[in-house]
Amino acid sequence: MPGLPVLVVIVIVVLYIFNSIKILKEYERGVVFRLGRLLPAPKGPGVVLIFRPFDQMVRITLRQEAMEVPSQDIITRDNVTLKVNAVITLRVVDPVKAVVQVSNYIYQTSQFAQTTLRSVLGEVELDGLLSRREQLNQRIQTIIDQHTEPFGLKVVSVEVKQVDLPESMLRAMAKQAEAEREKRSKIIHAEGELGAAQKLVDAASLMATQPMTLQLRYLQTLTDIGVEKNTTIVFPLPMELLNLLNRTLISPADSKSQGELKG
Repeated sequence: MPGLPVLVVIVIVVLYIFNSIKILKEYERGVVFRLGRLLPAPKGPGVVLIFRPFDQMVRITLRQEAMEVPSQDIITRDNVTLKVNAVITLRVVDPVKAVVQVSNYIYQTSQFAQTTLRSVLGEVELDGLLSRREQLNQRIQTIIDQHTEPFGLKVVSVEVKQVDLPESMLRAMAKQAEAEREKRSKIIHAEGELGAAQKLVDAASLMATQPMTLQLRYLQTLTDIGVEKNTTIVFPLPMELLNLLNRTLISPADSKSQGELKG
């Protein structure tokens, strides 16, 4: 059967062609090496032909990837030992450089991130680390981005995820916060006392100019007591009435003593 070898060859060729067909998704690119030499432009997305063993393709994703930086032991500027970890978001902007320039861009970025995290956070004090975290994140991102730009990576964001403080420092910070709250409480209480005293001075000055206001306050107090349905009412005696009574009692006594002196 002379046609059998031809049929076998045709089947082999068809299988080879089918095996050479590769489908790249929208977010994927294929960096192709033909006979060991890099093709100038990456392939994809869609259907591409890779003729093995002459061609070799490395798939690179263009999606953002989140990479967690392991916890790092850091000594701050004021000699406080901390454990800090972070999360880095990055993406590939140049697939060719990401394949040719480095062997593993994820591992290399992780190493850059660890050293940068230790060096940057070691230059600030603990209070600055806790209060200026956004600025520190921006600075770390800028430094890492400068390292990763030559091999086609873009660092989108860096976030310090967690800061683990020693137990002694947590207790000290709790005492400091408690003292600060107590200080604010005393200040607010003192300001309230000052305001109340000032209002009392103003009220006394006003009542001194209009003595009848004191009598009106007496009547208002009686009204408030009567609302409570009390069986005993304490009636405040006005000071003006006492002064009038004293003058009334003293005047006859003075007249009698003057009459005795004349007799």
